[in-house]
Amino acid sequence: MNSLLKRLNLNANMANHSGEVSSKSSSGFPTVVLNERILSSMSRRSVAAHPWHDLEIGPGAPSVFNCVVEIGKGSKVKYELDKTSGLIKVDRVLYSSVVYPHNYGFIPRTICEDSDPMDVLILMQEPVLPGSFLRARAIGLMPMIDQGERDDKIIAVCADAPEFRHYKDIKEIPPHRLAEIRRFFEDYKKNENKKVDVEDFLPAEAAIEAIKYSMDLYASYIVESLRQ
Repeated sequence: MNSLLKRLNLNANMANHSGEVSSKSSSGFPTVVLNERILSSMSRRSVAAHPWHDLEIGPGAPSVFNCVVEIGKGSKVKYELDKTSGLIKVDRVLYSSVVYPHNYGFIPRTICEDSDPMDVLILMQEPVLPGSFLRARAIGLMPMIDQGERDDKIIAVCADAPEFRHYKDIKEIPPHRLAEIRRFFEDYKKNENKKVDVEDFLPAEAAIEAIKYSMDLYASYIVESLRQ
């Protein structure tokens, strides 16, 4: 790794300052001006961007916010954030014959009592690649008990999706779509002998309040971390 860094630094110094590719070096590689952050991240892992902490929640939060997609609509693979590295990892393949009904992810710069960021299900037309982020609007809250522990989910719509962006509250969503969402979360762990209970959906005000609470918890978490 040290020899690679030396070679990259040498190539970077040989390049012109415009950032364009210049003539090939004696090693045969094109010489380019490398961003200092890239070079630093190769030697210090902590420099790499972390989607939970580095991505801003957005000026419209808690009603309209950025969220990171972990699982695309229609997927049977359960991806989740690796909190240490910030990468999206494969957690497991679902045991039941179901797929995620919509894109699923988390809200940056939030934290819940389980030490994870706030979960969000985002309604929109198309599946989104894991690791992407988008703007979403909270329209409801799905209270959920997963194996005896509270694990509530924010129900949101993509704020920029033409079919869904006009929805403001969960009561506007067709009842059958809500039934599909409820059934998915009730069933997706059954073949693992794990019990999930989904309670009645709550309106947008409850979702906004839950997000605000998780934002405040995150701020307290950061302050406490700085004190240590």
